[in-house]
Amino acid sequence: MDLTKLIDLVVLYTPKVVAAILLWIIGSWAISKIVKVFGNIMASRNVDESLQPFVRSLAGILLKVLLVITIAGVLGIDTTAFAAVIAAMGLAIGMALSGSLGNFAGGVLILLFKPFKVGDLIAAQGFTGVVEEIQAFSTKLVTPDNKTIILANGPLSAAPIENISTKGEIRVDMTYGISYSDDIDKAKQVIRQVIDQCPHVLKGKEPDIFVSELGDSSVNFAVRPWAESKHYWDVYFYMHENIKKAFDKNEIGIPYPTMDINVSQN
Repeated sequence: MDLTKLIDLVVLYTPKVVAAILLWIIGSWAISKIVKVFGNIMASRNVDESLQPFVRSLAGILLKVLLVITIAGVLGIDTTAFAAVIAAMGLAIGMALSGSLGNFAGGVLILLFKPFKVGDLIAAQGFTGVVEEIQAFSTKLVTPDNKTIILANGPLSAAPIENISTKGEIRVDMTYGISYSDDIDKAKQVIRQVIDQCPHVLKGKEPDIFVSELGDSSVNFAVRPWAESKHYWDVYFYMHENIKKAFDKNEIGIPYPTMDINVSQN
């Protein structure tokens, strides 16, 4: 290729390349603004909070695909052929990323059947936390210790999910042991006092307090007060701390496993 042809190509394609770069920059900026405005509109119209991030991410992906096709047209690429190439690439990528497509399908199923929504406390995939966001491919949880857990939607939609928030109220199951020498009725009275003093226990529901097991070294009580789902951990931690304090104050022992060793002398 001689210098003249090279100069002609540079002169011919430089404006197109510059236009394509500017279109990408401006288009990307415009897409982010459009998606943001779209999100604000959904929020103002009280669209389900679980659906909003999913729709935003999907809209952003579709708009960027359209932007790429538009840029291809600016560069002089036949968009018909380009669309065929994209379709072929999409098929190949889809086969390679079947797991990602499964996650996308899982996200659609979650939004369609709504086993949980943003703000629910759930236990799934070995994690427990509040649902912060449902995206196209994954779901974000925030654990009680403020860690963010990202779960793939595919396995999440196909496995058992424990939605702790569904009914609005939840029973907090706990077990406390006392020594065999302590008085059972007194221990039940002390436990009931702690429950009554807990600010987050529901007062309209009678808690269960009964002997559940005669263990190797302790008499075990099943203690089951009720609380609003959002106060599950508040009740759980309050009870553990204050049961110990109340037992100490009333001289009720909390036994721990012991072992008797008998040594015989010949």
